[in-house]
This record gives sequence, structure tokens and C-alpha cells, in this order.
Amino acid sequence: MIQISGLVKQYGVNSVLRGVNLHIQAGRFVTLVGPNGAGKSTLMRIVATLLQPTSGEVKIGGWLMPQFSGRVRQHIGLVSHQTLLYGDLTAAENLLFFAKLYRLNDGEARVAEALKRVGLAARQRDAVRTFSRGMMQRLTLARATIHEPDVLLLDEPYTGLDQDASALLDDLLRQESTNGRTILMITHDLVHGLNLCDRVAILSRGKIVQEIANGEVTGNEFLDIYAAHTGRKAGMSKPHG
Repeated sequence: MIQISGLVKQYGVNSVLRGVNLHIQAGRFVTLVGPNGAGKSTLMRIVATLLQPTSGEVKIGGWLMPQFSGRVRQHIGLVSHQTLLYGDLTAAENLLFFAKLYRLNDGEARVAEALKRVGLAARQRDAVRTFSRGMMQRLTLARATIHEPDVLLLDEPYTGLDQDASALLDDLLRQESTNGRTILMITHDLVHGLNLCDRVAILSRGKIVQEIANGEVTGNEFLDIYAAHTGRKAGMSKPHG
């Protein structure tokens, strides 16, 4: 579903990505980790069609980008640092707005189902500005999947969430994965990211340096591998749920 081959991104003489190769089969959940400055967000923005690479190749569902970025956008959902929600609109109004952007004929039915799926049906008539951070993130996930995309991209979705909100997001992402969605997620929470996905990829100095399947190593072993590749130690994080 996602094919990244020899991807390079340069800003002037500064190379952020130096030949990234990453292939993700349909329906698989991959977590991308790496230190600050490794190029994770740059890679995500390229996959999300928001940024063009300097060289290399990216295909989503067989469509080559950036040539077919317009078509690809219909098949991806993005959860980033910005919720893209309108605070003065209700939860339902926000989702209906995006349903209309995607020209969905059954927009109202999709909105009702999406709100139910993320546990916000009872708050559908409330202004989003009254929502907690966790509720906003659940609504953001509903916004990103209202058009039933094949690919879901998540850039640090757990930022600012408490343990209960994180556990709810865990359940939602597992549900999305079970439903066959292809997921690529960036997180700084290394062990949590490993436990949640099918496979974790370590990005360091602009390259994928190792990929590890869930269950292949223990959490502590993974932290040692990460430190060996990046030169940075990372502690065990608190459990989610």
C-alpha cells in the first residue's frame, strides 16, 4: 500500500532524508520512531502529499506521487499536531463540513456513525472548544476517517493526552487496524509504539536503520537497539491502559 524507495529530501545543502526505503503492505500497522531531527515529520509530510521530495519514489496504492497526489488524497487520512477542527462549530458540524469537502453523498449517516465509533455521539451538539484534549483527538480521528481512507497517517497522536485518553485512542487505533486500514504512526513513546503496531521502523540520520516486528524483542531489548542506532538512551514510558 505504501512504497517508499530511495527517498531524498534536501533543504539547500542540508539533507534531511538520505535514501529512505520503507514498504508497508495493505492492512499493516507500522510505527516510525527516531530522535528529534531524524526526518520523521518530513517523511510523513511527503507521504501525506504536503511536501515534495528532492528525489526518490513514493507510491500510495500504486499511485506515483507527486504526479497523482490529487487522487492519493482521497485515499489517506491525516492526524497531525493540528486538529483542523473549528472550535465554534459542534462536533457534528465539523464532521459534516469535511464530509462535504469529500463530496460524500451519505454525509449525515457517516457523521452519525463516526461519532458513535469514537464515543462522542452524546456530545455531537456541543461546540468543539468545550472539549478536552482527549475528546478533540478522538474527533480528529473521526475527521480523518470520515471518508473511509485506505491509509491513516498519524504524527504524534498521543501528545498531550492523559493515561485514560491514551487508552481510548489505543482502542480506536486497534479497531482501525482490525478493519484493514493501513497505518503509519510517528511517536516518541518507543515501547508503546512497538506494542501497538505490527512493525516498528527506526529512522536515524535520514535513513531507516532497522525494522523490528512486534514480539521479536522485549521492550528493554528494543530500547537498547534504539540507543545503539541513534546514540541516545530512552527510558521505559508509563503503560497506556
